[in-house]
Amino acid sequence: MNKIKKGDQVKVIAGKDKGKDGKVIAVKDGKVLVEGVNLVTKHTKPSAANQQGGIVTKEAFLDASNVMYLHKGQTTRIGFKIDGDKKVRVAKSTGDVID
Repeated sequence: MNKIKKGDQVKVIAGKDKGKDGKVIAVKDGKVLVEGVNLVTKHTKPSAANQQGGIVTKEAFLDASNVMYLHKGQTTRIGFKIDGDKKVRVAKSTGDVID
């Protein structure tokens, strides 16, 4: 079970975009795609979908260890707790159940 999930609000804590925050678009193999963070330029050939081609700016994956969960505007670590018969994520700083 991953600590960071799609739709979470996170803050970048390392790398060229340190200090930026955004919403997680996708999680894949320990890497996260964050909205508006780690932008790269990609040269694309003209195709049926993109007839013009040219230079496109898009987000690239960054390692999950370089982002931290934002809870009530503050960064926090995430732990797990058994709530009844369900495993839930818990904010370490406040003890609040996230989901």
